[in-house]
Amino acid sequence: MKTGKILLGVLAGVAVGATLGILFAPDKGSTTRKKIAKKGEKFADDLEDKYDEFIENITEKYEDLKEKATDMAEKAKRKAEEFTEKAKHEAAKVTEKAKHEAEKMAKKAKYGEEVEA
Repeated sequence: MKTGKILLGVLAGVAVGATLGILFAPDKGSTTRKKIAKKGEKFADDLEDKYDEFIENITEKYEDLKEKATDMAEKAKRKAEEFTEKAKHEAAKVTEKAKHEAEKMAKKAKYGEEVEA
């Protein structure tokens, strides 16, 4: 943003300098007015080009950020899915082990054996 302000200041300075140079040149009024009009058009064209370039740069940066944010969201989603699958797998293992232990305890209780907690 700082560079854009400097560039705009330089362009404005050039335009003012060129206009003052034309105004103090020993030409007829009609010639001076034509020169001022041409310089004004050139300045406007240059300013429009710089504005278009600025908008293009901002658009590119926005698209880059959007792409990075999308990539990060996809990575986070994949990690969450991996974690969920791992948690489900571990929960199934614990459930199976608890079921197996409960069955062992039920058999021992059925036959009057001492049950360990």
